[in-house]
Amino acid sequence: MLCSIYKTNKKEGMYLFISRREDFSQIPETLLGMFGQPKLVVTMNLTEKRTLAFANTKKVLANLTSEGFYLQMPPPPIDHLVEYKKWRDSNK
Repeated sequence: MLCSIYKTNKKEGMYLFISRREDFSQIPETLLGMFGQPKLVVTMNLTEKRTLAFANTKKVLANLTSEGFYLQMPPPPIDHLVEYKKWRDSNK
């Protein structure tokens, strides 16, 4: 499936996948308002065999088919204190 991926300047790591380039008609108005001005990153042929960095490809394809879009949220921030405590406890 051919899809276009857009990023926002409002939140790093947030991407909007749509099934038709420049066609935002399937996107709810409130989401578009919160997303801000979309900036095209890439248009690609997305297949189940392709691996995405932070999203499940099958889920993205399913949402593109059913909803016409997929919103990828940024990964949660790393809590370095928790990571340190795990490391410290494993080295006792």
